[in-house]
Amino acid sequence: MATTTPNPDTRRGRNRLRPFLWGGAAGLLLLPAVAMQLGAEGVLWTAGDFIVMGTMLATACGLYELATWLSGNIAYRAGFGLAVLAGFLTVWVNLAVGMYGSEGNALNLMFGGVLLVAATGALLARFRAHGMAWAMGATSVAQLLAAGIGLAVGLNVGTDEVAGPPLAREAFLTACFALPWLASSQLFRAAARREGNAAA
Repeated sequence: MATTTPNPDTRRGRNRLRPFLWGGAAGLLLLPAVAMQLGAEGVLWTAGDFIVMGTMLATACGLYELATWLSGNIAYRAGFGLAVLAGFLTVWVNLAVGMYGSEGNALNLMFGGVLLVAATGALLARFRAHGMAWAMGATSVAQLLAAGIGLAVGLNVGTDEVAGPPLAREAFLTACFALPWLASSQLFRAAARREGNAAA
């Protein structure tokens, strides 16, 4: 009987993307430093900025490494990676410009709650694919609720900080952040089905 050799990428802990993942993160962190050396206009990072971004990138890469140890399922890893990317972009956008108004707008604290839903759901699910699917689905709903609340507050308050023509655009873009959370949920569902089929 012929035997098959398992794909190295489908074994726990094996990750062929590791050099690209960490190398890309390092390159992204070096990009503003190079831009500053070249005198690019508007790029004025402080040491604190580099520390914050470095911490964010290391956390994102570390979380994906966790995914590779938790499961060799490609759909699981993709779902986990997409969730990490969505969380990373949420933090980055809020620190850089803010989803609503400026980065100092109190409305942007809502998106910390969105990330809390994702993290709490993942822990309650014990990182199992079926539970992760529900957790990421709940996070997509939380993102939509945050977008709706921001729009409602902006329309009622009517200040330049959250109202005006940009408000609808900000609400739409904020709502779009629900898409990667939803896609992550579907990938985890696919991973759960594969695990169920394998166990059958």
